[in-house]
Order: sequence, then structure tokens, then C-alpha cells
Amino acid sequence: MEVLVENIIIYGFIGLLFVSILFFYLRKQRKDSKIVEEKIKIAKELGIHEPVTLHPVVDVNSCIQSGACITACPEKDILGIRNGKAVTINASRCVGHSACFSACPVGAISLHIGTEKRGVELPHVTQHFESNVEGVYIAGEMGGMGLIKNAVEQGKQAVQNLSKKLDKNIGAEYDLIIVGSGPAGIGASLQAKKNNLKFLTIEQDSIGGTVYSFPRAKIVMTSPMELPLLGKIKLVETSKTELIDIWEKVLRLNDVTISLNEKVEEITKNDGRFSVVSSKGNYTSRKILLAIGRRGTPRKLGVLGEGKEKVAYRLIEPELIKDKNIIVVGGGDSAVESAVILAAEGNNVTLSYRKDKFSRIKPQNLENITKASESGSVKLMLNSNIIEIKDNAVDIEVDGNKVTLDNDLIYIFAGGELPTQFLNKVGIKITKKYGEAILKN
Repeated sequence: MEVLVENIIIYGFIGLLFVSILFFYLRKQRKDSKIVEEKIKIAKELGIHEPVTLHPVVDVNSCIQSGACITACPEKDILGIRNGKAVTINASRCVGHSACFSACPVGAISLHIGTEKRGVELPHVTQHFESNVEGVYIAGEMGGMGLIKNAVEQGKQAVQNLSKKLDKNIGAEYDLIIVGSGPAGIGASLQAKKNNLKFLTIEQDSIGGTVYSFPRAKIVMTSPMELPLLGKIKLVETSKTELIDIWEKVLRLNDVTISLNEKVEEITKNDGRFSVVSSKGNYTSRKILLAIGRRGTPRKLGVLGEGKEKVAYRLIEPELIKDKNIIVVGGGDSAVESAVILAAEGNNVTLSYRKDKFSRIKPQNLENITKASESGSVKLMLNSNIIEIKDNAVDIEVDGNKVTLDNDLIYIFAGGELPTQFLNKVGIKITKKYGEAILKN
């Protein structure tokens, strides 16, 4: 009898302990789910919940709530756990690390491009990075992979693949011409040097491509990457300047020269050989690698006076700009960050945005621009459109009324356009991807 009582007490204690643990576990799960639900609500209000390009999609039937995907993601609040399943929170902030895809122990995550509602225009590219035009390869941002580390890797792999298909019997000046010196172009150039190819890298602007156009203080790298001829760079966070300094150093040490401020205008193919016409000359090559960014061609407003010298589409060295009347046009992160940076340098800054509120900007940027507006360091002009840019002023329409502001400089951040016309001339097919899986188990 005593043994029975003891067993009842022991099993009763164990049962009570189990129920208590389960109670606190479920309570914590509900609490965590509410936190994630609130984050999703905020993300929807800010316009950053819906994905813009490459992003994770969770199979809720397979997800086991391991949390490995959340731990693996170097970005903040892209994924969370709600009701025992992983969900996306700030999906538009995903930059395609693919770390979540690799970390999931049950293969419940796949990476998709675009959504059912929002398509993303991408050129046709094989798994070897070759386009539908034989001999023309595409890597980096234009191919859908904007993350610096991944773009560098794509550039490397594209060169490795095309090196295997080089036909030395084709008479040409170069084995390979690389168009663009962003992350993919730099990775490709170093790999081409490593493979002893005779190559030429052409850049319409400056080394770094899209990265070079970032404001100086912007963090542009969140995980390590490996460069050919150098090895792994173990930097978790770095600035634009530091990153470009690294690239310039490794290019210089390996005697790799990039032709800057040279724009490729035409690429044609005849008898297996490519002819390239640029703003500086004509070349022939056996292979072509396009490593140009989606933002490489800034979208213009199409207003009178936009061709004036005081108009710019990127902000470089803001610390040198002081005591100026400046108008920043746009409502994205680049516009907001630039306005705040310029205001901090003592400039009179006005931010013009065509909508009545900001959307798709980082919460920290929203907080910063709100503070700048409240303090008066940045004047917000919502529901406004630029009418005409004059020598010393700008005409703006605000809520149907015309306003003229004194102006020394104007920065336009209206996004970029995929160089569709250029790609079409080359013969590359472009389609819109509506939620298509790029990586899946």
C-alpha cells in the first residue's frame, strides 16, 4: 500500500511538473506569437511585409519550429515563429542570403522570386549562368541575386563555367569581356585573372557599381565573402568605403585593370564571335559576361531642366556639401538616408515625395526622418511632384498648388530601370517571375 501511495505521489509530481512545463511553454509560445504578429502588423503598415525580390517561403506542413532559419539569417526580423510555424515578417528586406534555406533541418524553406501579385523581371539564365544567347553569361543583381557575397560568388562561378567552353579557334581580341565592376564583375575579373584568361572589364561609372552609389556611411555587407586570389574576407559589417578599398587593393595587387567611365553601347554576335561597341572603342571577344546592376541606369523624372549639372542621382561624399539649398526627391531608403545625412552637414534640405506617406523604408529610417522633420532639419513635402528645375530654383506642385524653392542641388532617387532595350538588342529574353521557386528541396 505504501509503495502504491509513493508511486501515486511520484507520478503525480511528474505529471504536475509536465503540465507546468507545458503550461509555461504554451504561454511563452503565445507571447512570442503575439510579438511576431505585432511585428508583421507594423511591417504591413510600413509596406515592408511583402517581398520585392528573392525571399523565403515556408512550408507550414513541414516546419518543426526549430528556429534554425531565424538564427542563421544575418538580417534582423526577416523570419519569426508564429503559432509554432516560421513566417516572414519584413520579407522585402530579404537580400537573398539563402542561409535560412541551408539551415532548415527538414527542408521546409524554399527561395522564391516575385509573388503572385508582384512580378520581377529577370533575364533567362541557366544554372551555369548562361543566357539564351550562347556565350553571353549573366551574374549578380540583374540575374536576381543582389547580395554582395552571393553576387561575387556568381561572378566566380560564371567565369569557371564559361572557361570550360572557350573555343580558341574563334578569332577574337579577348577570351572574355566583362561588363560591370560591381560585386559580380569584380569576382569575375579576379577569377578570369586566376584562370589566365585574356579579358577586359568595362565599367560605365566607378569601381563598385551600385555599391559605389551608396551614401558613404551606409553598411553594405553583413556576412563574410571569399574573393579569388585573396581568400576569405572575415568582415561581418563594413562600410562602402572600406569595402571598395579592399576591392581596389586586391585588383591592384593582382594587376587587374578596369576601364572606368566607359559605357557599352552595343553587343552583336557573328560566326561565334562577339563584337562590342563602347563609348571608347570597339572590341571582339569569345565570351561575354554581363555583371550590370538593376539600378545601373537611374530612373529619371522627365521634367524640364533635369539635364542641368546640379542634378544628381546618387550621393557621394556628403561631408563636402555644406550650406546649400538642397532638394531630395524620393521616398525610399536611399532618399531618406541622403536627406538626413545632408541635413546633418548643415544644409537646408527639403524632401519631396509624391505619396502621402512613406512606405517600404526601414523602421530606423522612418524614425530618423520623423525626428528630422520634427526638429526642422528636413522639410517634408509629401504629395508633391517636381514641375521644372531651374538654374537657382525648383518649381514643385504640392497638393495641386505650385511652389518655388531656392535651390543649389537636387538629388533624385526614383529607383532604377532594368536595361531592357539593351538586353533585347543583344537578344536576351526577359520574363516576369511571379513567385517562382529558385531554390527548393
